[in-house]
Amino acid sequence: MRRLLAFACLLGLFVASGAPAQDDGDNRITFPASVSQGALVFGRVPAGSVVEYAGHTLRPTPYGTVVFGVDRREQGPLHPVVVHADGTRVSENIAVTPRDWPLEHVNGVPPKTVNPPPAIAERIRREQARVTAARSRDDARADFAAPFTWPVKGRISGRFGSGRVYNGQPGSGHSGMDIAVPSGTPVKAPAAGVVTFADPDLYLTGGTILLDHGHGVSSNFLHLSRLDVKVGDRVAQGQVIGAVGATGRATGPHLHWGMSWFDVRVDPLLVLERTQ
Repeated sequence: MRRLLAFACLLGLFVASGAPAQDDGDNRITFPASVSQGALVFGRVPAGSVVEYAGHTLRPTPYGTVVFGVDRREQGPLHPVVVHADGTRVSENIAVTPRDWPLEHVNGVPPKTVNPPPAIAERIRREQARVTAARSRDDARADFAAPFTWPVKGRISGRFGSGRVYNGQPGSGHSGMDIAVPSGTPVKAPAAGVVTFADPDLYLTGGTILLDHGHGVSSNFLHLSRLDVKVGDRVAQGQVIGAVGATGRATGPHLHWGMSWFDVRVDPLLVLERTQ
């Protein structure tokens, strides 16, 4: 009897600690209280739920994980709506922390890439439309949920979100992170995925690869001197997908690594910091 009572007491302590409270955990909704501009946001919802946000219906992974991106100009607050299996709706409230976006001057860029003639401008429009279409993919792979790694290691020469002035003319905010490394440096996939776009000669971005990580999350790699993959290839984390170059609108060899959630650009550095 004493042994039975002792076992019961230990079991009670174990339950109180929360270790076996799997059912309670499965029913929780978990989102961060605040996020940064340019962040990739991860949340957790109960089984059978979906999340409505920014015109998208987000399907959770088998573990209940949902993901979405925050634009660099987003002011917040954000209100993702969790729709439970029984139809009840719960609106979340997430604050957005503003960031300071410095201005970067990029000189020595070929003038025709800053002020392209009409025929080139139309080519650029067509090429960007192809890349945008590739970013619309939305499947159930959860490659995005694994920790990301650096595609190359080197000096960060351009940061996400910074305002850009090309040859003295204002451009749009920088859509990714530039890493300065020698031409020919192998580029490795920062996470597993499927290649949805691969072209060695886009006018502005040169050799370009788009790697889809599932649920609308993708990485793009620009200015490549060599492409080692093709559309449809399944790529493992750490696999070499190409080589660094200075193709397209570039003043020297570097890798531009961008990340997106559908058409929302997010900061790769924040994704790395979250998983390291």
